Amino acid sequence: MLSRERPDGHEVLLGHRVSELPTFPDLWSFPGGGISRIDRNTAQAHPEWLSERGEDRLATMALLREMVEEIGIAPDGSGGFVEVGADVRDLVCGDKSGWLEAMESGRLSVEGFHCQVITERTTPPQAPARFHNLFFHVPIGDSGVLPSFPPGRTEFDEFRWWRPVDLLSSWESNELRLPPPIITLVRDLIEAIEHEGDLQSACDSLAADPPSGRHRFEFAPGVECILIPTATLPPATHTNCYVLGERGGERVVVDPAARDDEGLEELELKVQEIWDDSSSITATIFTHRHPDHIGDLARISEIYEAPIWASEETHDSIPSSTRDNVLSEGDSFVLKGQSGDVRWDIIGSPGHCPGQICLVSDAGIVSGDNCSTVGTILVPSGEGDMGAYISGLERLRALKPKVLFPGHGPLVANPERLLTQYIEHRKARHRRILEAVREGSSDLLSIAEAAYSDSPEAHPMLARDQALSHLKELQRTGDVKHDDSGYTAV
Repeated sequence: MLSRERPDGHEVLLGHRVSELPTFPDLWSFPGGGISRIDRNTAQAHPEWLSERGEDRLATMALLREMVEEIGIAPDGSGGFVEVGADVRDLVCGDKSGWLEAMESGRLSVEGFHCQVITERTTPPQAPARFHNLFFHVPIGDSGVLPSFPPGRTEFDEFRWWRPVDLLSSWESNELRLPPPIITLVRDLIEAIEHEGDLQSACDSLAADPPSGRHRFEFAPGVECILIPTATLPPATHTNCYVLGERGGERVVVDPAARDDEGLEELELKVQEIWDDSSSITATIFTHRHPDHIGDLARISEIYEAPIWASEETHDSIPSSTRDNVLSEGDSFVLKGQSGDVRWDIIGSPGHCPGQICLVSDAGIVSGDNCSTVGTILVPSGEGDMGAYISGLERLRALKPKVLFPGHGPLVANPERLLTQYIEHRKARHRRILEAVREGSSDLLSIAEAAYSDSPEAHPMLARDQALSHLKELQRTGDVKHDDSGYTAV
């Protein structure tokens, strides 16, 4: 986190991550990266460099190299900072070992460089890749240096300086998206600034005892996530349980899927947080009836009790559930909070599972099992509806949500992009199934083998099941018929 001094206070630098990135696409984040083999070799070759850094010496070397690569800024050797020349930038971006070469030749220097570790975080288990993160504060004072994009591939398409309070305000207004660790850090910064008086003093305070360990996963204003370990479809390992509503106000818990001791402990800790915030739990909502979304209700009732709100089909799978709170298309509820009321609307999304619902608000859509950035979504041939699934994806896209809060995996900051990918993929598979039948394949096995010939990694059993889901839809639309001789095109 680079900070600069301005007459009206300190500002911090963030970049907007490009859409194509596998991790946190379309979110605003700090520049940074991982410790590489080159960094380790450099640290061994020059033990005299940054020797005063102690335990975080290696991470500091990676930080300095990443600063050159990602934003084109480096220490000037006398306590200040400079914008890196094109020759050095090209050298370092062309090969990470270029940083070592530039250091040894004297074109770069680490003399007088100062930074602080202000927090530690580990990315959540449902992230595409897990990292132990050290967040450093790098104060550049009033040097006036500006970030720039590297030659060739870049992780960012925009840089912007923010006062922390303005950054939080924009996030709370749903104007931008931040990864959960950064919104937590911004809150810590603002609280420390209010106590200490300015950002540098706040960072000094945080550096004295960097916050670490458990923290809230805030996906959006009024949308927190609890990661519940479940027996879901790999590569996903957890189900996202959401807590909607403002701290201190009315809350609802969505998809508490906890069944084992670990998951129930996670849920219990969050419920205690809710009560410590002086909040109440208005209801438990289930998006659909699959067992990786509905937990052990008997044990959950020992942690907290609240009415169950769900669709008729989901209530049917919960014998002890009453029918007093049936949710269906067109229903809505309002959560009262200290800063106002937030309305959530219910829409049906039954393609993946009969009775699946989505929850829609200005913050985004709690989308259940419609799409995910981790793995794929199945439309089971036994109970799913491929036509309804595809049209449901198109409906979600037409709503133009700011964010999707999926049942598994990280938040989706560019819903239109992901939904379009899902729609185009499913429609292409639908066409391949029909082409396989038209070209003479008549039994399920041969149809699946032909239609999934472009995906040899697909599990044969799942490929056959998804092929059957497509065939059922093609029968419904009259494009394919099925009799004793098998499937034929109409």
